[in-house]
Amino acid sequence: MAGSADASPSAVPDAAGGMPGRVLTARGLRAFGDGYVAILLPVHLGRLGHGPADIGLIVTSTLLGSALLTLAFGILAHRLRLRLRTGLLAAALLMAATGLGFGTIQDFWPLLIVAFVGTINPSGGDVSVFLPMEHSVIAHSVADSARTAAFARYSFIGSAGAALGALAIGAFDWLQAQLPGIDVGSALFLLYGGIGLATLILYAGLPELRTGEAPPSAALGPSRRRVYGLAALFSVDAFGGGFIVNTLLALWLFERFGLSVATTGAIFFATGVCSAVSYFAAVRLAARFGLVNTMVFTHLPSSVFLILAAFAPTLPLAVALLVLRSLLSQMDVPTRSSYVMAVVEPAERPAAASVTAVPRSLAASLSPALAGWMLAASPFGWPLICAGLLKIAYDLALLRQFGTVRPPEELRRG
Repeated sequence: MAGSADASPSAVPDAAGGMPGRVLTARGLRAFGDGYVAILLPVHLGRLGHGPADIGLIVTSTLLGSALLTLAFGILAHRLRLRLRTGLLAAALLMAATGLGFGTIQDFWPLLIVAFVGTINPSGGDVSVFLPMEHSVIAHSVADSARTAAFARYSFIGSAGAALGALAIGAFDWLQAQLPGIDVGSALFLLYGGIGLATLILYAGLPELRTGEAPPSAALGPSRRRVYGLAALFSVDAFGGGFIVNTLLALWLFERFGLSVATTGAIFFATGVCSAVSYFAAVRLAARFGLVNTMVFTHLPSSVFLILAAFAPTLPLAVALLVLRSLLSQMDVPTRSSYVMAVVEPAERPAAASVTAVPRSLAASLSPALAGWMLAASPFGWPLICAGLLKIAYDLALLRQFGTVRPPEELRRG
């Protein structure tokens, strides 16, 4: 397995350019942008005259493009000797260009193209090309015993940033009233591009990270079969999650309960805070019960809450169920990231992160168009039901296939 008792063979101390700190700061900035853009996207597109079906297609385009870009990185990373800094700089420039495109273009087809090649993230998590590179930096910079906690901090900062972004978008209507001559939606997308430039500055201070080993002859070596199995299961979870990416969940709240942008932002802030807090509970649970058990037995009840939310007759009940779901649904995020990095060799980590992320993005890119079609036909929460059932199937399959495959730190505990 990857790593030793104390550290991975290529662990790089934080003093070497402050790598984890810079990555965490960049993650927080990007998450803030993702948090408000996920809610802004249906509002902005609706004002441009695009309906739920068009919005679903644009969301599908964003996820499909992210998947293909991430796949390209995973295939080429080993040949480039893991030049992660260069990849992160390129991704930050692409984020800046994406904000510029959405801030200046109005027609559907050009927006669909920008969504495909850009970094817009309509989901609550990070599904962009940044993910495998940042995961590799973190995994190479900490000891095995600290890996899950490091990913919990990474996930916490992401959720906290997204929650603050969702809360900030509540000022949209007020800003539009104060600035009647300005298209606030376009201005906020330009701000998203500015956040991309800020992350570019942070990444510019990173050293180039190498594993200290010759690049393998293939992106994946002895762990190939294991990674492909995980990727297949993760794709089922992601296909379900694509029905309820934040953009479409916000659209459902708009359609079902007629909410304002401010109220919707406040709801996403509350659920984001709950998710952020849950990451640290996941670390304790994983230390006691194991990474796979923590993923499965926190995810199952969260999916039940999601299904029940679809049937909620009132807004308070629906919000309560969504909050309960958020307390549990994201505990698998740091544990899943830690698990993938733990059960492969160090040189395989960038490829493993990409190969497990790409099917998730590809699968998740298919369902938003279906969810948009469902919401165009009826405001009932059919997307929530589909998501919940698929996620339950994923949890049961994961436990059956990987319940006995343990990471190094769990093997050492006996």
